[in-house]
Amino acid sequence: MQDTKGSLCTVIENKIATVEFGHPASNSFPSSLLDTLTAEINSLSSNDEVVLIVLKSSGTGAFCAGASFDELLAVSNAEEGLIFFSGFAHLINAMRTCSKLIIGRIHGKAVGGGVGIAAACDYVFATENAAIKLSELAIGIGPFVIEPAVSRKIGKTALTEMTLNAQEWKSATWAQQKGLYAEVFENVSLLDDAVANFSAKLASYNPQALQQMKQVIWDGTAHWEKLLLERAAISGQLVLSNFTKNALEQFKKGE
Repeated sequence: MQDTKGSLCTVIENKIATVEFGHPASNSFPSSLLDTLTAEINSLSSNDEVVLIVLKSSGTGAFCAGASFDELLAVSNAEEGLIFFSGFAHLINAMRTCSKLIIGRIHGKAVGGGVGIAAACDYVFATENAAIKLSELAIGIGPFVIEPAVSRKIGKTALTEMTLNAQEWKSATWAQQKGLYAEVFENVSLLDDAVANFSAKLASYNPQALQQMKQVIWDGTAHWEKLLLERAAISGQLVLSNFTKNALEQFKKGE
């Protein structure tokens, strides 16, 4: 599936579904692509031919630049803001409740929502180029929707460090030390070998055991169904401020 708002491609082989999303603007997410990826995760969750999901993005640049700046600037009222940020809420909840384990392949930098997506994966492989940043406060909002997923992986202290120092990139090594990444590799070739080997091994295990393990891993997060939408409403209000509109315009000029 591909259009001017991004692309999504799923390949199923040996019971492993490889889902690849892409967008010309550093693999950022307009609402339509968020909705499409969420629907695909939900579909694969009930697909008996799939045991495991590998989530990746296209190209050799950024893994994911987060929300679409163009759509953020276009938000004109609280309802539109809620709808837009609910896209990330629905995606993270879909990843959380998916019956299949999700392996993240992070080949490049991740910002904002991209960090949230990495955090919502069950096991993450990355390259040394996969630095991370939560820049939301610098544009007048905050990582409210993705915070539960990120805090669950790296803890509140590291989350606070990233959020308050909104201009600073944290290295892939830092992300591994904090628990976001399980393994970090020197280059994409080594990354892909590791993802393939790990996925093949995992897919050979008892599917029922994998599904039960998925539930155990995410135990205690059922309240996210409501929480993430409440957080989306906060961001939806903040994006309407003059501060945020001006900051987004400045960020766009610097791209």
